[in-house]
Amino acid sequence: MAMKKFINDPATLTDELLEGMALAYGDLVELEGHMVINKGLATADRVTIVTYGGSGHEPAQCCYVGEGSLDIQVVGDIFAAPNPAVVFEAVKKADKGHGVLLLTLNHAGDMLCGKMVMKMVKKAGLNVKQVITQEDISNAPRSDGENRRGLAGAVPMYHIVAAAAREGKNLEECAALAQEYADCMATIAVAAKCATHPQTGAPFGDLGDIDMEIGMGQHGEGGGGRMPMKTAKETIEIMAEALVKDIPLAAGDKCFVMVNGSGATTMMEMLICYKDCVKYLESKGIEVVANMVGEILTVQEQAGFQLNLAKWDEETMRLWNTPVHTPVFFKE
Repeated sequence: MAMKKFINDPATLTDELLEGMALAYGDLVELEGHMVINKGLATADRVTIVTYGGSGHEPAQCCYVGEGSLDIQVVGDIFAAPNPAVVFEAVKKADKGHGVLLLTLNHAGDMLCGKMVMKMVKKAGLNVKQVITQEDISNAPRSDGENRRGLAGAVPMYHIVAAAAREGKNLEECAALAQEYADCMATIAVAAKCATHPQTGAPFGDLGDIDMEIGMGQHGEGGGGRMPMKTAKETIEIMAEALVKDIPLAAGDKCFVMVNGSGATTMMEMLICYKDCVKYLESKGIEVVANMVGEILTVQEQAGFQLNLAKWDEETMRLWNTPVHTPVFFKE
């Protein structure tokens, strides 16, 4: 079957989407090559935050650049890490004398890029701390966290750490907060239909007409949890139970819930899944205190969602409730 997408030239997808972003959100961000830059960075007097990653997952991560969130995101080609030299330039540009926090999602290309960037910043004598998110429970146990993939759970962390930076926390404190958040969250994904690569039209896999797979990664990586299609409630019970056990969460805990649509999942489905997750957690005595529901990090037209839970405390809730203004995330 021929791929059906409203594009022009597959070779220029990333350049064109960034050009469109700059036109649509020019009041919030500016473009410098493949750097999406917070317009407030010019006057920032604080720790700044840089991240990077491949395009094709919009709105992540470029649409989370802005006040109260990321300062620069370096955008790679479709599903590919950017050039480390460009990330290094972004770090230098972001540094306002208080140091830079470099946030990395654990994927092979991104990890290699980050390793090279950290060598560059050390040689240049820059004050940079790197924190890696690796919360996908499907491909490694918590004791082997270095082999866990980074999924959408990084997005709320951007705002929480940025809020701390705006309050004057130093780089060590911001890095410690980011690491603490990374350690108290967990994510698992489910797919009911695979995506196609927007440049080649090649499918990421084939789940058939009735199957779904719990644990599929955001680039089509296998998760080992293929099973007949289940209801929203049945699916949530499987996923939430695994996350609660992994974090772990217990009666009396406060919890953040994210239902992240993968690209071809309707808001109707996401809201039903969110409702079922809240009810499941309430049955365990766990209080849901905040949420994100919608398309946060997508995989083109993949049908399914990522469920992310995080254990929160009063300080996390306070930081979360501070103002943020990015192209797709706004709070007064």
